Amino acid sequence: MGKVPFVDLGPQYTELKAETDAAIAEVIRTTAFINGKQVGEFEKALAESVGTKYCVGVANATSALWATMKALGIGPGDEVITTTHTAVCTTEAIALNGAKIVFCDIDPRTYQIDLDQVEAKITARTKLILPVHLYGIPVNMPRLLEISRKHNIPILEDCAQAQGAEVGGKRVGSMGIAACYSFFPSKNLGGMGDGGAMCTNDEKSAKFVRMFCNHGRLDKFNHEIAGCNERLDTLQAAILNVRLKRLDAWNAQRRRVATIYSEALSEVPQVVLPQAYPDTTPVWHLYVIRAKDRDGLAAYLKEQGIGTGLHYPLPLHLQPSMAFDYRKGDFPEAEKACSEMLSIPMYGHMTEDQALEVSKAVAAYYAKSPATVSA
Repeated sequence: MGKVPFVDLGPQYTELKAETDAAIAEVIRTTAFINGKQVGEFEKALAESVGTKYCVGVANATSALWATMKALGIGPGDEVITTTHTAVCTTEAIALNGAKIVFCDIDPRTYQIDLDQVEAKITARTKLILPVHLYGIPVNMPRLLEISRKHNIPILEDCAQAQGAEVGGKRVGSMGIAACYSFFPSKNLGGMGDGGAMCTNDEKSAKFVRMFCNHGRLDKFNHEIAGCNERLDTLQAAILNVRLKRLDAWNAQRRRVATIYSEALSEVPQVVLPQAYPDTTPVWHLYVIRAKDRDGLAAYLKEQGIGTGLHYPLPLHLQPSMAFDYRKGDFPEAEKACSEMLSIPMYGHMTEDQALEVSKAVAAYYAKSPATVSA
């Protein structure tokens, strides 16, 4: 049995070595390391890919969320509804703007935010709904948009893990007031360092984010607002320009791997598989199963040379920095899921044979250690 890493980023560079080296060399030749033309080229290309009028490249997804919420006027006294089961950067951005984080539990089948709870938690102070298309599985956007229209509350999509995912043939990131993206190296569209972006059809919000993340200016010495330094650098933009052209193909390979997992592991009763909502096209940033004796399975897979991860070991309401007035038991579905979840290998250059190898190893563990898991 060969080794299957949890993620392998090397083939991305190998596949596109000539184009990537040329793009980097051009930035070095021009020395336009900040605000070079490649940034604008990438912003235009990403906006076209998502289906929005505007895109602003920034330093990372946290910066994008922070700045976009500022653009939308989110601040102290406001409430932002989001999921407790996500990466901490989602809620860090809310906290940085001084707003109250209102957590919701998850749908245990898809791991996405529970929309019944979203609507139930809307108050007069609710100013924003922040869904996360976690693991590359789209949220139930048709229903969430109904809630948004009914209560006149905007939606900011966290698309950090969902570049290229679709709902009803429409890209995620194009359905709310704005969307934020991460280009952390392991993302479906990743750079060779940090990077992020916001996409929107709202010109005013795009202008604010561009200014805020560039010292509050559009012109070099005309600082209209107090800002910060959260720009997307030219080298990352140049690399992302090359890789964006391959995003759809890499996502298609992820879906092929996910199909193999879903078919092979459906025969393992101790494993519960992730599901997606109807009329959606996931991009499987992560393939996260729920497993009886999760830690035992992870240890066995490690012995077999197969990498795994935990996304995430704790829901955010149990993290010290995000606990506020929440306590254990407040969000039972997320808490239970976090105790059972295991991320198995998934990346854009993973092969079908590797997926079969992982599936066989999972089945082999339970064949020698029979157990059951509750869904």
